[in-house]
Amino acid sequence: MQVHEYRIKPATPDDIDGARAVMLDTVYRDFGTGYVPRWHGDIVDPVAAYLLPARHTLLVAVDGPGGEVVATAALDSRGPAHPPNPRHLAERYPSGGTAQLRRVYVRPEHRRRGLARRLVEELLAFAAADGGYRAVYLHTDPAVPGAEGFWRSLAKVVHDEREDPGGGQGIVHFEVPMG
Repeated sequence: MQVHEYRIKPATPDDIDGARAVMLDTVYRDFGTGYVPRWHGDIVDPVAAYLLPARHTLLVAVDGPGGEVVATAALDSRGPAHPPNPRHLAERYPSGGTAQLRRVYVRPEHRRRGLARRLVEELLAFAAADGGYRAVYLHTDPAVPGAEGFWRSLAKVVHDEREDPGGGQGIVHFEVPMG
């Protein structure tokens, strides 16, 4: 059995290709949507989305001495946009005061080892250290295996679109406690 020694760290320019590969593989394999520019522009240019803005970050988990990126997690200061998200969520979680968790993705062969939880803990510490965030928000597609259960273990559901007339986009929206 191979022993994995994961290291979680802020992404550097050297990590970007590996991080982008994890993200693209996830949107193709787990989401089944493939790359959709209006939803996934940050994946194409994670440097502009997460490395350059002072209040944003992209974390990676690297495996072993070779440093292969096996997981990602990002945070930015953009609240949920309306549309496509419900108006009341855009109003409750405004940009600037909201830390939005994004791209918490782990390669399938590295799942169930606590990596996503460790990455989220680091993102929450980053948000708290910023001092300007009043809430931490995220949304997930419950069709992704394990995603809804994982987020329910860490966060509070603030809106489940599956309960809307017509089912909305089927997305579940969460608030994560900062403390």
